[in-house]
Formats: sequence, C-alpha cells, structure tokens
Amino acid sequence: MTTTEQPMERLTPAELSRFFLFEKLNADQLRFMSEHGEVVRYPADTTIYGADEPATCFYMLVEGSQVLLRRVGDHDVEVSRSDRPGVYSGATWGWLTAAADATQNPFYGGSLRTLDDSVYWRIGAETLAEALKEWFPMAIHLMDGLFTGLRRSDAVVGQRERLTALGRLTAGLTHELNNPASAAVRATATLRERVAAMRGKLKHLASGKVDPDTLVKLTGLQEDAIEQSAKAQSGKTKHLTPMQANDLEDEFSDWCDAHGVSAGWQLAPIWVAAGLDLEWLEGVAQDIPKTHLEGGLKWITYALESEQLMAEIEDATDRIATLITAAKQYSQMDRAEYQQIDVHEGINSTLVMLGSKVREGITLEKDYDKTLPKIPAYPAELNQVWTNLIDNAVHAMHKQGGTLSISTRADGEFALITIKDTGPGIPPDIQRRIFEPFFTTKPIGEGTGLGLDIVWRIVVNRHEGEIRVNSEVGKGTAFEIRLPLTAAVRVPEAEPAID
Repeated sequence: MTTTEQPMERLTPAELSRFFLFEKLNADQLRFMSEHGEVVRYPADTTIYGADEPATCFYMLVEGSQVLLRRVGDHDVEVSRSDRPGVYSGATWGWLTAAADATQNPFYGGSLRTLDDSVYWRIGAETLAEALKEWFPMAIHLMDGLFTGLRRSDAVVGQRERLTALGRLTAGLTHELNNPASAAVRATATLRERVAAMRGKLKHLASGKVDPDTLVKLTGLQEDAIEQSAKAQSGKTKHLTPMQANDLEDEFSDWCDAHGVSAGWQLAPIWVAAGLDLEWLEGVAQDIPKTHLEGGLKWITYALESEQLMAEIEDATDRIATLITAAKQYSQMDRAEYQQIDVHEGINSTLVMLGSKVREGITLEKDYDKTLPKIPAYPAELNQVWTNLIDNAVHAMHKQGGTLSISTRADGEFALITIKDTGPGIPPDIQRRIFEPFFTTKPIGEGTGLGLDIVWRIVVNRHEGEIRVNSEVGKGTAFEIRLPLTAAVRVPEAEPAID
C-alpha cells in the first residue's frame, strides 16, 4: 500500500451524521463509529490500496476526488471517479458472512487512487463487520441469503446456457468434421486400389514389352496430364457446367470406341476432371503406338486419378485443420482472458462452428469494415454473444429460409456489429421482454430463455457496450451491438458501486 498519512484525526458523531451512510444511525451507533474510525489525508495521485491486497479497511471520501481502477490484463482500467462526499469503497463486503465464506481471504477487487489532495474516514473491516452484525442481525441474514442466492442462480443459469450452447456447437462441429473425415477415408481406400493397379502396369512396362522411346513418351505425357490436372484443381482452367462436362465425357467415350480403347466410359470422367480435351487425346494417339495405346492411357489415367485422390485427401485434411483452428479460436484456449481483439475473427470462427446450420437454406452476406481497429474485450465471452444471436437468427429462418447479414463499422467511439435476419420478426409486445431471463418464444425443449439475457450481461455489464433490437413483423430482425473502441470493463455484478 502506497500512502503518506498524517497524524490520526476523528470525526465527531455530529459530523458523521451529515453523511448519507450514517444519517439513520442512533446516538450510540454514531459514537461507536466516531471512536473506532479515523480520518486520514492523502496527497493527490496517491494509491490508497491496490488490487489483490488484503481488504482490511472500509473507506469513505470526506473531501477531494478519487478514481477506482480495476486490473484487466496488463492494464488498469478506470471503473469510476467521484468527488461526492460519502462515496465509499474498500472492504464493502466484509460484513457479509456468505461473502467471507465465498472468498475465505477477502481482497480488494481493484485499486483506489486520489485525484486531488483528499480526506477519508476509514474503519477496520473486522470492526465494521462485527458492529453491523450486532446492530442489524436480521438485515445481515437477509443480505446473506440474497448474496448466496444470487451467486447460486447466476452459476446455475450461466452453466445451463453454456452447456446448451456447447451441445449445439458440438453437434455442428461433429457434423462438419465427419464430412471431410469420411471423404479422406474414401479417397484413401480408392487410392490404395489405384496404386496397386499402377504397380501391375509398372510390372508390365518393366518386362521389356514397351520400347524405351515409347516409355519416355508415356512418362512425358503422364507429367503433362498431371500438370493439367493440377491447373484444373486450382481453378486455372475453364470451369465446365455439368451439361458441358457430360457432353465432353460422351465425346471421350466415342473417341475411345473409335480407337479400340475399352472402358472409355470409366476413363472419361477422370480426363474431364483433369481438364483434358480431345486435342490432348489425339496427341497421345500420335505419340504412342496403337498396340500400347490402351495400356498407356490407362497407366496415365491411374496416375491422374491418384493425383486427384491425393488432392481430395489434402482438401479434406485442410478442412479438418480449419475446423480445429476455428474451434480453438472460438474457445480462446490459448489466449489471455482480456485483450485487444479483431471482432471479425470471433464472428468468422462462430460461423465455422455453426456452419452446417448456416448453409441449410440460408444465404450469408458479410459486410466487414476491415479498417475497424481492434477493441479491448473478453473474446470468449463475445463468442457467446455471436453464437446466441446467429443461432437465433438461423432458427427464425429455418422453415422458409432467408438471408443472414452480418456487418461491422465504426460508429463514433464504438464498433457497431449488426446481425440481421429476414425471418418473421418479433411482435412489439414481445420485443420489450426478449432480454428477460427465462423468456423464450421457442417451443418447449428448444430454448432456455437464457441466451439473450446472457448476451445483454456480456455486452452491457462486461464491456460497457449497448445492444438494441430493431424488428418488424414479416420483414425480419436486426440486433445492433456497440462495443467501445477503448472500453472500461465494469466491476463484476457481485460488487456494489462505490457510491
């Protein structure tokens, strides 16, 4: 504790009675406070107590001005400042048995610093606690019960909503992971068959039945076909419509029939996927003796299909890696609790986690302001906000489909994030209640009524932000979330305001 204290002074009972905290105390109680409290003076810019120090004293401002700070990450964030005589801080929960039991060793939740030369009245936390328990036993019991009930209900509500959200996300992520994993398994099994077939063809080539010049030409044609296939996979060749692809496959099959190559209908789809054309086939026919044309084409085709299968496996594993990265980003497992964040990262990771839902008849439109600066926030908690709002928007459109629009932009000193749907909208009489705990319009078993309450708490209480809903029946709903670009995170709800 950094202080420069003057010799002890006391306030008289009459002086204490002028402060709102003591105006209802009787003469004996005022005399007790006068005898056990003391006046202390601090110069401007003095830290009276620091965060995480043992909460030994209760402080009341008599003269001057002060600022209350909380440590968030590596920064001290201003929570409140005041010059009102009588505002209090310090060991404000020391008189609650439930609070003492919950914390065991109470500590100051933040720091108190003077802005000007200031005068405080202070009293020891234990002394104050014993006096209040003796003077107001019923009130203390009631407050103990209220404190305990709030703690328990908040814990149950928060846990229930987190489990509900986790269930939705787990189901979606499992579905998303299953598709690329199954594709990779199928492609690997087919690749194994093709590699075995290629070994057979290689044995035939090694037997000497193919002359060296023809073998060199076959190898060159194989490399050329693989290069063409790579271009097709990367989208560098002209994309064919399904009808054009079918027509080209028919042309390939007819060509094979005309040149005595069997099973052209099996080879043609692979050639089309590789971006080959009839001109390339004619070139092969000119370079390879007719006796080796069918075998050479099949050998080249096995190599092409192997490349295509490996590309499919690569795409599938990349998709799995992307999903895992999104899940890691969403959960914020490897990041600090509070930090400067890009809101677009959290929104995008949430969209990935909810990908299967968003694709079911929903058109997604994103309009991000990439110049939006990073904001100080709790990223994992904001991801809960995006999850609830996006999931609600998708649910509103799940029957008839629609458009989910997400936009970001700067709005003065705030970052404005808008999540809009084209669902049925919310009637005016219901709009007033949507942020109430346990209120839901979803059928029984589909909604807890906790999501928007938690959204409100995270945006407003935790981030000093704003949330508004604009909805019109038959046209859709838009939620606007404003988050400060330089935010001061509020004191947690369990702690009282200093005034």
